[in-house]
Amino acid sequence: MLTLVPTPIGNIGDISLRAIEALREADTLLCEDTRVTKKLIHILKERYQTPFKENQEFISLHSHNEQAFVEKLTPSFFEQNVVYASDAGMPGVSDPGQALVAYCLKEGVAYDVLPGANAVLTAFVASGFEQTQMLFLGFLDHKGRSRSAGLLQALHNGYTTVLYESPHRLEKLLAEIADEAPSRELFLAKELTKKYQKYFRGRASEIMQELNGNFRGEWVVVIRASEAHNDSAITQNDILALDIPKKMQAKLISKITGENTKVCYQRLLSL
Repeated sequence: MLTLVPTPIGNIGDISLRAIEALREADTLLCEDTRVTKKLIHILKERYQTPFKENQEFISLHSHNEQAFVEKLTPSFFEQNVVYASDAGMPGVSDPGQALVAYCLKEGVAYDVLPGANAVLTAFVASGFEQTQMLFLGFLDHKGRSRSAGLLQALHNGYTTVLYESPHRLEKLLAEIADEAPSRELFLAKELTKKYQKYFRGRASEIMQELNGNFRGEWVVVIRASEAHNDSAITQNDILALDIPKKMQAKLISKITGENTKVCYQRLLSL
């Protein structure tokens, strides 16, 4: 059997009793980073006096080798207790895990997914943005057209949108949002559940001023949904389905999203 086990995103106290039990009883642990999982198990042993199985096997399974690993699997591998654990948070959310689940479904292998710590939902609830429909886009591409298209999607999809961002690119992201949607309200969560957890809420330019160049830490960015899109009964897909020139489509889409018409037209050309 396979069990996907979420691990704390910062505070060790967030681990569940079920997660501890699954880690304790595992014969083989598939780990995003074996060093991180071994450290977690060491802490659990020391802090909670938790006995673990002897001779547990640790296997590295990360985004770079996941597909190759799954291709070599046989159903007999799961006749033992197999656990997959991310470094932090929920497996399958910006982390490996989904390919394992897909394999189990295909091969009829029993599996379970334990609930637990998750930065996306934590930040979404903490934002206080009252629209309950949420879209998670993970990390945007680093550069180029794909990044620009991803940012426009994040700003103009009509939903409260959650992104992850590294400290090295947070300033760039805020500058891009300030340029494209200067009045849009954001919520930023820094170092969730950790000692230096902090929240920021306001426009991108206001948050940049408050941070004053200090972008260190792990960040979750929540973008309030576009009001113009929320109030419209017509969606972008409705307009794209019309048999009209792209320039006209761009003008109509800009009316309901607030997106710059020229930028919208360039985006439509790249679709």
